Formats: sequence, C-alpha cells, structure tokens
Amino acid sequence: MAILVDAAIWPYRDRRWAHLVSDVSYDELHRFAQGALGLRRAWFQGDHYDVPTEVRRQAIHLGAIPVDSAELVRRLRAAGLRQRSRLPRLPGE
Repeated sequence: MAILVDAAIWPYRDRRWAHLVSDVSYDELHRFAQGALGLRRAWFQGDHYDVPTEVRRQAIHLGAIPVDSAELVRRLRAAGLRQRSRLPRLPGE
C-alpha cells in the first residue's frame, strides 16, 4: 500500500488541512479513505482527499506515509495520477 499524506498546513474554516493520496491507484485511495477513515466518496477532489489534522493523525496511525508536499506531487506524477488543477502549485512548477 502506498497511501501518502502531506503536512496539515492549508488553512480553511479555522482548521489546518492536509492532502491524502495514493501513488498506486485511485481505487486504493478510495478503499483507504472510505474503509479505514470513513470519508465520503463525494469528498474526493480529483486526485486527493483533503483531511483535517486529526484525520491526518489517524491516517498515519493506520499506515499512511507522511511526506512533504513536493514529494507527494512527485509521487502522484510518477504514478500518472496527478490532476494539475487540484493541489496548490509548488515553487518550480
């Protein structure tokens, strides 16, 4: 399994949010997000789920690998799963 989660640094509605992705397949991501974390499929945003800090912690506890945002984007691209318009642009993109 290759579920990845970046740091919860994105502010929204008085919380900090992270991106939860798979570098294998969307099916793997949905199984983890829905089965392990109880997230709704409707919350999927093209190539990731946004998760607040407490869900990020739970995801890591359940086996998600914490990575920085640049590594997350690199791995999504390498897997052919990156949807360019979804995640914030990183320096050098």
